[in-house]
Amino acid sequence: MSIRLSNGSEIPIEMHKIRIVQKVRLVPARERLRAIEEAGYNTFLLRTRDIFLDMLTDSGTNAMSDNQQAAMLVADDAYAGSESFYKLADAVKEYLGYEYLLPCHQGRAAEHLLAKTFIKPGTFIPMNYHFTTTKAHFNLMGATVLELFGPEALNTQSSDPFKGNMDMGRLKSAIEEHGAAKIPFVRMEATTNLIGGQPFSLANLREVKALLAPLNIPLVLDASLISENAYFIRQREPGYENVSIAKIVREMMDVADICYLSGRKSCMVRGGLIATNRKDLHEAIRPWLPVYEGFYTYGGMSSKEIEAMAVGIREMTELEIASSSADAIKWFCGRLIDAGVPVVTPPGGLACHLDAMRFIPQVPQTEYPAGALAAAAFIVSGIRGMERGTISMDRDEAGNDVPSDIELLRLAVPRRVFTMSHFIYATDRLQWLMKHRDLIGGLEFYDEPPILRFFGGRLKPKNDWGTRLTEAFEKDFGTKC
Repeated sequence: MSIRLSNGSEIPIEMHKIRIVQKVRLVPARERLRAIEEAGYNTFLLRTRDIFLDMLTDSGTNAMSDNQQAAMLVADDAYAGSESFYKLADAVKEYLGYEYLLPCHQGRAAEHLLAKTFIKPGTFIPMNYHFTTTKAHFNLMGATVLELFGPEALNTQSSDPFKGNMDMGRLKSAIEEHGAAKIPFVRMEATTNLIGGQPFSLANLREVKALLAPLNIPLVLDASLISENAYFIRQREPGYENVSIAKIVREMMDVADICYLSGRKSCMVRGGLIATNRKDLHEAIRPWLPVYEGFYTYGGMSSKEIEAMAVGIREMTELEIASSSADAIKWFCGRLIDAGVPVVTPPGGLACHLDAMRFIPQVPQTEYPAGALAAAAFIVSGIRGMERGTISMDRDEAGNDVPSDIELLRLAVPRRVFTMSHFIYATDRLQWLMKHRDLIGGLEFYDEPPILRFFGGRLKPKNDWGTRLTEAFEKDFGTKC
């Protein structure tokens, strides 16, 4: 949460104590250059030993609480009927309001089960924006994803508080064009990942539900970042200024027909789940759980993870935790803006997002500017971010690149992991990079998987710009930095 200082400024203040630490290394720039070359200029393929600040993702990288760690010690390891499962089911019912629970090993497993159960070739899935694995699962089952975002969603210099809203006019048109029978469900993602962690409003969620209910089209809520979305509603939506995070979360859940989530984010533990109050939907999904995940009471999760998730669901509804990364991201983005670094505004959940097309306008989309910026940032800082641009899009059926709507370098802020000095360091190195951005060039693939290529693809720089960038950095900072 943020507090106001005597000079009128605000800072995010950590509502926790650091009791266990993990050492990190800051290797010289020349070693970082070697590491990114060996990784094929893909930050996913870097080794931890070469990374100083790991801002690749907030998925499974958050600091667990003492209560979560303690809960893991009393886990019931029974294959079937584990008491740990019933603790999770109780937490889901109390805090999310759902009667039926299906555990799974992570969010993409939930997406797979939903796709397997409800999607047929020729169907259409409207959503406020896609996520990479979501779109892949739905496309593989023969569906077409319809991204029905509003006019401000792709504006990286916006003041719109709810860029994650569904455009109601576009949704109505899509239903009229394709017919309700060809729409198995509509998906809403809490704090839309790929456009900068932007939230939707409760008013918009209710509008979507009101349109779908008479047509018997289920509303599916990706609640992986539900805690942050609730916090933004509290901060930005009139009438919710003094409403608790727990109540806002429950109101969102009451609107949805199905909720699924990756526990790696708001719950701060590895695992996932699908939950609903509709028995028909639960019974449709349930037979596939032991086929693809595991028995009904563990679903691919360890009993220790189940225990920790039960605690995490309760803790994510606390204001201090819901605000922890969001306030840090806001402060970090503010420092970068002051330093002249182009970031997505307003700051969202999940991460600080740099606008690569404004940062390095000389690199065309055909040469993957977001990927190039991610590699350049690592060379000059040891910070590992993630490309969220055209590399994150798969090629079309003809083998052509599909340009991303926007090109972002995502610098994730895991909950309760980094300190203020880390953000100050990151700001300094990115400011230096901004001043030397003319040194950054494009990339091209030399090893490319057919799907989800951003995970394992390898690229090389055009014109060896990585070496020139390293030499410029060493000239200013020396060979030991």
